[in-house]
Amino acid sequence: MTDPNPPAATRQHTVVDSPYGPLTLVATDGVLAGLYMTGQRHRPPEETFGEPAPGPFEEAVRQLDAYFAGELRTFDLPLRLEGTPFQRSVWEQLRLIPYGETRTYGELAENLGKPGASRAVGLANGKNPVGIIVPCHRVIGASGSLTGYGGGLDRKQRLLAFESGTQDDTPALF
Repeated sequence: MTDPNPPAATRQHTVVDSPYGPLTLVATDGVLAGLYMTGQRHRPPEETFGEPAPGPFEEAVRQLDAYFAGELRTFDLPLRLEGTPFQRSVWEQLRLIPYGETRTYGELAENLGKPGASRAVGLANGKNPVGIIVPCHRVIGASGSLTGYGGGLDRKQRLLAFESGTQDDTPALF
């Protein structure tokens, strides 16, 4: 018999510095469920992040540090991505985009077998709860333009330049 009132999920968070401003990491039951930038569109209210606790984030922080140092190109972390089945399928496609490469919304829609769904892919991309690790910044418009990014187009441009090795050292204001 299943419990009609299962215990609520335990949520915890920590904030870490990055070259792209502070990142808030959120875990649900000890598994990374969110990575949010300051000023990010679709950022949940902070009161939903749970208690501060660095413990569940040690490996995520280690991998993020290695990524920002240019030593890691693929994240290998358990994730708890909460969204619709379509959103989760888009986020899985994002994880297949290699470091330093980009794909268009239309290409992702084609890969999902839904060639007319590029706008829906864009909406799902924008609601990605674990930016950088699930690399939604690697998705561009059909014309090659940098369209939309929950963390801001400046961050998207800087992340893409970083991955392509063309980033300048001009500090950005976040």
